[in-house]
Amino acid sequence: MSSCIDHLIVTAPSLEAGNAFVQQSLGVAPAGGGKHPRMGTHNRLLRLGEGLFLEVIAVDPDAPVPGRPRWFGLDHMRQDTLPRLAGWVARTERIESSAAASTDDLGAIEAMTRGALTWRITIPTDGELPLAGVAPALIEWDTDAHPTVLLPDHGLSLVELQIFHTEPERLARLLQSIDFAGPVSILPLNAGATAFMIAHIATRSGIRQLKIA
Repeated sequence: MSSCIDHLIVTAPSLEAGNAFVQQSLGVAPAGGGKHPRMGTHNRLLRLGEGLFLEVIAVDPDAPVPGRPRWFGLDHMRQDTLPRLAGWVARTERIESSAAASTDDLGAIEAMTRGALTWRITIPTDGELPLAGVAPALIEWDTDAHPTVLLPDHGLSLVELQIFHTEPERLARLLQSIDFAGPVSILPLNAGATAFMIAHIATRSGIRQLKIA
């Protein structure tokens, strides 16, 4: 039932805006990706090491509006909304057990596709991740090989994901409940402050940060 970081989520009003944000932050632009038919979204990807990647995701303007809230709060995205590190996903080999063990409700387990890729992921009914967006979604890939094997290696790797929240103990309990292990640190915020995350990523030109534009 153990879990680890699978990928980081950058939301943006468009893929072009998200790509520009990532390139400015890390010196490399995401590429590839595809469409999520059930969610009306599309994405671009960037490898962050073995079994770990960065996803830029946005509403697909060519897709019909889904009959449900889109994931990662994308329904609230406006054209002037800044791209940001908005979420993360933890990989497990037993998603049902991990979701049941979680001390916070991470949402229903739903089947998703992108091209030939298939997976199951937890999605809250309102499309928002719990704990102001800093709790992970859970994912279980249905493919033998992880999607990162198809991505070019630009020499990037995740050093640490810092999560800032007003209830750090609650988030720590959640991660312990899903038997999470990985380079994540949880830091406290004063009451009333807005939760946020900072990813520290090693690049060929040194450590860079990814947070909000």
